[in-house]
Order: sequence, then C-alpha cells, then structure tokens
Amino acid sequence: MTDKMKSIKVFAPATVANLSCGFDVLGCCLDTVGDEMMISITPTPGIRITKIEGADLPLETHKNVAGVAVEALLDAYNNPTIGVDIEIYKKIKAGSGIGSSAASSAGAVWAVNHLLGTPFSNQELVAFAMEGERLASGNAHADNVAPALLGGFTLVRSYTPLDVIKLHTPQDLVMTVIHPQIEVKTSDSRSVIKEKVTLKEAIHQWGNVGGLIAGLYTEDYELIGRSLEDVIIEPLRSILIPEFENVKKAAMSQGALGCGISGSGPSIFALSKSMDTATKVATAIREVYNSTGLDFDIHVSTINNQGIKIIS
Repeated sequence: MTDKMKSIKVFAPATVANLSCGFDVLGCCLDTVGDEMMISITPTPGIRITKIEGADLPLETHKNVAGVAVEALLDAYNNPTIGVDIEIYKKIKAGSGIGSSAASSAGAVWAVNHLLGTPFSNQELVAFAMEGERLASGNAHADNVAPALLGGFTLVRSYTPLDVIKLHTPQDLVMTVIHPQIEVKTSDSRSVIKEKVTLKEAIHQWGNVGGLIAGLYTEDYELIGRSLEDVIIEPLRSILIPEFENVKKAAMSQGALGCGISGSGPSIFALSKSMDTATKVATAIREVYNSTGLDFDIHVSTINNQGIKIIS
C-alpha cells in the first residue's frame, strides 16, 4: 500500500428507502446530498473515530454506526494489525429519513475496503454496513445501505440469506425530498407498525412492488407512478409527519409520478420524470410548509447510479 492510498475522502450519499411499496426491501441513491468522510489506515491497531463535525454523535467506536460497521468488516478480514481512523463530516441530519446512519455505515466500510485493496465486493459490504443500522435502529435493514453502496435503485430480495440486487435506473427520474426539521427516530417510527397484515393488503402491496420493478426496467413511467402506493405502512406512519397529505396532494398536482414517506420519515419524497417537474414539485411543497412555521430543507436530486465515490 502506497502512502497515497493510506487515506481517502469519500462522499457517502443520502438515500430514500421503501419507495412506498417496498418496506425494508427497496431503496434508491441520491446525488446532491450526502456526508463526507476521511478514512485512514494506520499502523496502530484498532478503530478510532477522531473527528465528527455537523452532528452531536458519539466518538466511542462501539456507539458509532461507522465504527461498528468497520469493526464487522475487520473481523471478517481477520488481520488484527490493521488500524483505522475515521473523520465524519455530517451533512445529512440524524433522524431525517434519508439514510443518515446508512451513509456513515456504508461510507466507512466502502472506504476501508478500498484502502485494503477491495478484498470484499460491494455486495458483501452490505452485510457489514447493516451492523451500523442494527446499532442505530435495533434492526439490521439494508434498504438504505444497499443503494448507498451499489448506487441507483436496489432490491433486497432476501435477508436470510442476504441477496441484494441492483435494479435498472431510468435516466429521467428525479427525486424531490422535503425534510421537516423535526426528528422521527427510526426506532419510534417502527413502533407504530402492525406486526400482522391482512392477506388482501399483502397481495395489494406485492403487486405494487412487482409493478415498480417492472416499470423501472421498461421505463414505463405511468406504471412506476401507479406502483408508488403503500397500503400497509404509510397509513400508520403518516400521522407522525405534519402536513403529509397536503404535501402529497401538492406534489401530485404538479405532475409527480408518486409521493410517499422517505424511510421512517419525517422526510417526504416525490419522484418525477424530469428535472423541470421535480423543481415545480419543490416549489409547490415549499408553499405548503411555509404556512406551518416549521423549518425545513428541500433537496432536488437526480438518481446517483454510482453510490459512494472518492472525492480526494
């Protein structure tokens, strides 16, 4: 390993999980918002979180999602002499619903893997990054870390055994995301979900998942829009998000293909066919939230088909 390769800075992108119909199995990667991380391989064994800017997060390795994820990777790499220093520059707010913990987990394992000469595939890295998600929410889900690592749209076909598939990404798709400045913890958002659903609801949801994937591959935008429907999770979680129904109506009135909760919320996503439509959607949903008195951020982003990338 050369001196030049002992340290890299990476962009770890935000992600939108679930995509309405695909709870815990579908996600996509954004391009205009994400964390930055500086990862270094050092001669001193162990994992150290040396700096965090932009968020009040623990520096202790076992309490930080990046530290836990890298620990899982190094356990599998099985070389106790490896040392890793991690600097995290948070640009994604915790509890935003656009994959803040996933960006840290995925970015850290991707960078360490790159510095070690890529002994693991990006598919294999998903399992390590999931350990960070386990720490963050109590559940080792992959619907955010998978698109962050693989780019584009991803499907978790199975968790046991883990089977992650990168899907086709139509180039015209653009995501608009509004993030109200309230925190909805993933663990709290999961607590409102029913443990059992009816067969009728399950059949409806399965059809939408299949329709969305078919729509992505055939670039049938009307089919994509019809499939962005959630009959199981959204009716329960949407009550935690101010003005959710009005945001959805505003987005659809401007031509969005579909609109729903991003991950566990409180962010709301709207998927559109063009940048022009996505920008109009952003204006419409901004007007809805301007009347609430709440602070909020709005992101408009194409779909990032690469995922994590080196920036220096």
